[in-house]
Amino acid sequence: MTQTESIPKILEGKIAVITGGNSGIGLATAHRFVQEGAYVFIVGRLQNELDAAVKQIGKNIFGIQGDISNLKDLDRLYDTVRQQKGRIDILFANAGVAESASLESISESHFDKLFNVNVKGLLFTVQKALPLFQDGSGGSIILTASVGGSKGFEGISVYAATKAAVRSFARSWTMDLKQRKIRVNVVSPGPIATPMLSSAGMKLSEEQIEQFKTNIVNAVPLGRMGNPDEVAKAVSFLASNDSSYVTGIELFVDGGMAQI
Repeated sequence: MTQTESIPKILEGKIAVITGGNSGIGLATAHRFVQEGAYVFIVGRLQNELDAAVKQIGKNIFGIQGDISNLKDLDRLYDTVRQQKGRIDILFANAGVAESASLESISESHFDKLFNVNVKGLLFTVQKALPLFQDGSGGSIILTASVGGSKGFEGISVYAATKAAVRSFARSWTMDLKQRKIRVNVVSPGPIATPMLSSAGMKLSEEQIEQFKTNIVNAVPLGRMGNPDEVAKAVSFLASNDSSYVTGIELFVDGGMAQI
């Protein structure tokens, strides 16, 4: 390849929607999608973080404030996408919440909060996007689950159950959407250094968070936390035609944690 030849971009001309795109894994994936040639709509609850993300990425990016557990917000999201671009090629259903609670302390509000966002919100994020996908055009849907959906960890049973549900959705939706040639896959991160894994995100003290990180890293064969871009690279693969014969899978980006 000569210097005048450019490296092909694997998402050139694609239209993507990323929920939870204002921080962490979603923001890293938005960066990578734009670098690979896509136009990206990012969705998040906090307008200031959305504005900062759009400014940071700089081009081919549009931020939409919304809560995925609110179906009217989802309708407004897809109305905007329809008006601006007319279609979706890639949906990264990434928005989610995490909180810890021992079995003895689980409350109804804790249960409802996690299932409303991680299960109900994700389901309707996908369902309401479907009319914007073009049949037979190789559309890709990627769902964010977690290593927690496959392994047992103390104090996160409700969160883990929501992520196990996400994995189950992908199996069923792979069959539901096979006639439309829309692929559905799951990315399951291990311990990733994101705002979610913080004292505020997990509702733990700083000391508890540091102990949690130490314990979890000790269970990772690679011996470290991952970073959001390492997950974004895996999502980009699942979004692109490089994974054209891949559907229904759960791709762990976890340093080997789920495999031992």
